[in-house]
Amino acid sequence: MAWCITVMAVLAAGCASQEQVRDATHDVNAAFRAEYETILATNGTRVFNVSRAEAYDAVRVAMARLGMIVEAQDPILGFVNVYAAAPRPLNIEEWRQAADADLPKLREVARPHVGLAAGFIRFEPEGLQIVINATVLGAAAGSEISLTMRMREVAPPPSGFPRREYAPPTAVRVGLNKIWAELEREFRTTYRKP
Repeated sequence: MAWCITVMAVLAAGCASQEQVRDATHDVNAAFRAEYETILATNGTRVFNVSRAEAYDAVRVAMARLGMIVEAQDPILGFVNVYAAAPRPLNIEEWRQAADADLPKLREVARPHVGLAAGFIRFEPEGLQIVINATVLGAAAGSEISLTMRMREVAPPPSGFPRREYAPPTAVRVGLNKIWAELEREFRTTYRKP
């Protein structure tokens, strides 16, 4: 998790062992993964009344408007993989609000392993990319778009401790909602039915 950067000074002082940090990281990742999967189950897929080709194009346009860069795409499969430096697609203020909302949960899960050091844990987007995969499939009512969102480390944290793949759950919710809103905007402006 990105929070390891801030914890480095506390851990270096001997407040927690590597095993305790590893166990805390494992438990935080498990808790955030469970929330991530619940969020995707309820808000990771939507159906739009547009053709598959229109939906695919709209995904690419919406992601570009949100500052995401196409890394891989396959229009035949209906797959688009995009990335950007964290915290995109959130702006820094949205990231801070989301991270602040999830910080108590992060500290609560980590506290049994690292004790008082949990009070110094913070989320840090530096050195991370947000990676989003979109899949567009034909559906009876038009096209089904499914999204996933993960974090990818591009620069190691100064602490040397492992970071996990799951963004703070509130950041995932805000990011998905922002993507859906941008897609709806694109459908309204570009694919209006006469």
